[in-house]
Amino acid sequence: MSTPIPSPPAIPFLGHIHTIDKQLPIASIRLLAQKYGEIFQLNVLGDTRFYISTYALLNEVCDDKRFEKKINANLLQARGAVSDGLFTAQPGEENWGIAHRLLMPCFSPTGILDMYDGMMDVVSQLTMKWERFGPQDCIDPAADFTRLTLDAICLCAMSYRWAFQRMCKEEPHPFASAMSDFLVESGLRANRLSIVQAMMPSTNAKYEEDRNTMTKLAQDILDDHRAHPPKQPDLISRMVSGIDKEAGRGLPDSSIMANLLTFLVAGHETTSGMLTFATYYLLKNPEAMRKLREEIDTMVGDRPPSKKDVNKLPYLLAVMRESLRLGPPASLRTTSPKEETILGGKYTLGKGATINCNIYAIHRDPAVWGDDAELFRPERMLDGKFEALPPNAWQPFGFGMRACIGRAFSWQEVQLTMISIFQRFDLVMRDPTYELELKQTLTIKPHNFFIHAIPRKDRPRLLHIPSGPTAQATRGEEKRSAAFATASKDMKPLYVLYGSNTGTSESFAQRLVSAAPSHGFRATMETLDKVTEYLPTNGPVLIVTASYEGQPADNARHFVNYLENIKASDAFKGVNYSVFGCGNRDWTTTYQRIPKLIDDILGGHGANRLAPRGEGDVSGAEFFDTFDQWENTEYGTSTEEAAPALNIKTVSTGTARAERLRQRDMGLGTVVDTKVLTASGAPIKMHIEFKLSEGATYRAGDYLAILPKNPDRIVHRAMARFGLQEDMEIELDSSSPTGYVELQQPARTRDLDILLQAKNSKASKAALKDLKANYTNKVFGPRLSVLDILEDNKAIDLPLSTFLTMLPAMRIRQYSISSSPLWDAEHVTLTLSVVNAPARSGRKEKFLGVASTFLAGLRPGDKVQLAVRAASAAFHPPQDLTVPLVMVCAGSGLAPMRGFLQERAEQKKAGREVATSLLFYGCRAPGEDSSTWEQMGIVDVRVAFSRCDVERAKGCKYVQDRIALDKEDIVKSFRAGAKYYVCGSSKMAAGAKQVFIRFVQETKNLDEAAATELFTKGLQDRYATDVFE
Repeated sequence: MSTPIPSPPAIPFLGHIHTIDKQLPIASIRLLAQKYGEIFQLNVLGDTRFYISTYALLNEVCDDKRFEKKINANLLQARGAVSDGLFTAQPGEENWGIAHRLLMPCFSPTGILDMYDGMMDVVSQLTMKWERFGPQDCIDPAADFTRLTLDAICLCAMSYRWAFQRMCKEEPHPFASAMSDFLVESGLRANRLSIVQAMMPSTNAKYEEDRNTMTKLAQDILDDHRAHPPKQPDLISRMVSGIDKEAGRGLPDSSIMANLLTFLVAGHETTSGMLTFATYYLLKNPEAMRKLREEIDTMVGDRPPSKKDVNKLPYLLAVMRESLRLGPPASLRTTSPKEETILGGKYTLGKGATINCNIYAIHRDPAVWGDDAELFRPERMLDGKFEALPPNAWQPFGFGMRACIGRAFSWQEVQLTMISIFQRFDLVMRDPTYELELKQTLTIKPHNFFIHAIPRKDRPRLLHIPSGPTAQATRGEEKRSAAFATASKDMKPLYVLYGSNTGTSESFAQRLVSAAPSHGFRATMETLDKVTEYLPTNGPVLIVTASYEGQPADNARHFVNYLENIKASDAFKGVNYSVFGCGNRDWTTTYQRIPKLIDDILGGHGANRLAPRGEGDVSGAEFFDTFDQWENTEYGTSTEEAAPALNIKTVSTGTARAERLRQRDMGLGTVVDTKVLTASGAPIKMHIEFKLSEGATYRAGDYLAILPKNPDRIVHRAMARFGLQEDMEIELDSSSPTGYVELQQPARTRDLDILLQAKNSKASKAALKDLKANYTNKVFGPRLSVLDILEDNKAIDLPLSTFLTMLPAMRIRQYSISSSPLWDAEHVTLTLSVVNAPARSGRKEKFLGVASTFLAGLRPGDKVQLAVRAASAAFHPPQDLTVPLVMVCAGSGLAPMRGFLQERAEQKKAGREVATSLLFYGCRAPGEDSSTWEQMGIVDVRVAFSRCDVERAKGCKYVQDRIALDKEDIVKSFRAGAKYYVCGSSKMAAGAKQVFIRFVQETKNLDEAAATELFTKGLQDRYATDVFE
């Protein structure tokens, strides 16, 4: 009996026309596959299309006896320009066979090697450009690789030089622009009613203009070739003069033109896409980058790559194969049954049915690639593993006779390009927090992806490229940001390097830079990754970095990987350095791991340690003080020295207030809905829905980074204390970077010293001395801010300029996303607690959390600066829906679990079999209702209520109590292959882990140490945590 093929809800007559994202169809198709499984169908204006997303079904449709290539709706539109070219010809069209047989010799191994000189000529143009423009230049690799591959196909296959002079220009060649617009519009036309198309005259005119631009170039190349025949026959020579023995004739001019355009379009798009994807994945995976560089340096060295190097670098080939697996430029191919057939033994498909093979998803099928299919791991393509893959599992270039004829050309071109680039440059991302965005035309490529190319020389050439909340967003500002070089040129150089995800280490680094001029230094601030292999020797190097569960920050991964592979004992001779580490002592096994590692390796390989490593524990009262003490050691000053100069003058006291804009990597989201989840009188918990900025994507388990504003009440307090009016406009002039500041940060002992140096009364001075003497109990514990102290001691005469320099920059806040893209790919939700509690300081007004108060005040339609931040690879639900989840959380730690459950609920509603999961949830009292998901069989909820004695909690006050009570169910889930997810405070996470370890002790009769070791090893890939303070 045939099994029905699932389909999303449709609109009458129009079908699923609005189901697919018009700009990025592959994203919608992938989400639908994640929801509906191995096969689903869509109806677009009466045209039924089937999509398959597993290896098993792909392998079946690769049977040429049952299936043949079909030209899909998009390519049918593109035939308006390329007609019966190799890529768009219909099965059985005679000209395709003639062209294929005539051109195959051009792409033989010998023919490809003969193109070596032309390829290296073009590659040298690119490397010369990058060297000439220097490390400050912001490079769009997709654009530059497009110029490269267009040049290469023209020169090597058509003996035509046409774009070398454009390599150094910003704007693309008119052909490239016309081609991109033409392909995008072809895709849109495929899903548009003809009557609607007829009512779009300007769009139609532009479409024709683009087609004519493309055709003109092809005609120019053909005319030039006939007027000036090359000495060596090329691709055009074969098409113009070749006679096919089987057909007894050559190609007509119309078919020659069609194939010229085909090579100009498809002949460069796939190659530039492969190069861009490879660059992205290497930059996100420093260990792979190191291995590739090591192979190139060992096997090729400084000499130019030769013909003999092609296909001789195994790790490079593995990188290329893995890049094509995760980023196949041709992400979809279409086939069709020759007769009615049964697919997968259960799905009936009629003759001629359109079957779209979702290669993007199939290349991630765990059945072939394992549970780590989403990870970039070139090793899976080494040592015979690639050759041992099941047949048809890897299809980035199409399939069979209709596969890309020029794949060998592309393969050689990419090798020569990558060898040449990594011989000459260290590449770094402009924004270390960048996560992959896609752009789709005929192929897919990374979008909004920018890099810097640093020539591999002995001396550092530094450029400040901030991350997180201070990331520069415009190219112009990056060129101006070289080290905040407003300080005098005769100052001594100082290098401040940082590794930071959440902004704390970066804010400390900014403080060092701000203070540098007053101590006689000209400071340069940079991410650690930017100085990989290039630590300066002409000035002190101050490093501020953190550990994240024992791993380096995103913008320090390459640097740490480089250090871990240093062999020479004097590798850092001449480097003078000091390290300050941020960490949380609650994580005893990984506390300060990365700062310690950096300090030990530098000191152990010839560098001179200027001062002992500083340690900041965010869970302790002395966190900021320890940094101040370390900073004082580095600058050799006391805290009584004057703060960095900041001059303020009133510009306007008019009614208009200028908004100071900051450039950063965050997009602009829109608030869709807000709701309070708790009853009146209870601590407020909110659920907020946002529409993401264009192009942003997310996965269940990811974070949403928010850049908040100080609560209005706190701002008004500061304005009142300094006598400022709301309509007053002031101008800040400083030799160091300034920006939005945190007004509620607990005062440091250094701040107290600065206040003591200000003009004071006897009473205020005595009060300040008392606060300093009892800092932990009277300042840090009660979270007494500088503003609090100034308000309580009105006799302190502190200039506004000094006040602002005392405060840290505003930090981004990260919240776990509580939704799934299967619910809505463009919308996310946050589920959070609003901090509005009695002030620990004893002030009458309640303490307001900066970010939660900001979020609580939002209304539908408000714009918010936000960005999606990827969670760790382990903190996402598994693709295998038969794997149960055991989720442990408390309070707002429920957020990511809600996203996991929403995802599985959507998959269940789509007709897929989903394992029942366990949710252990601790909170004060009953709250959000999960009965719907429980009734669906998605989850079994086990609760613990700390302040409410409800029968459902079975007497358990804390979540770890409930875990202990339900031991048998935990063990049963473990044996069923469950994956464990923990989200909440470090105290809760540690308590839950201890209960799990106790289970191991009791079950295996082990002591605690042995049980801990067994737990760690046994759940290495099955236990993921997301802990916050």
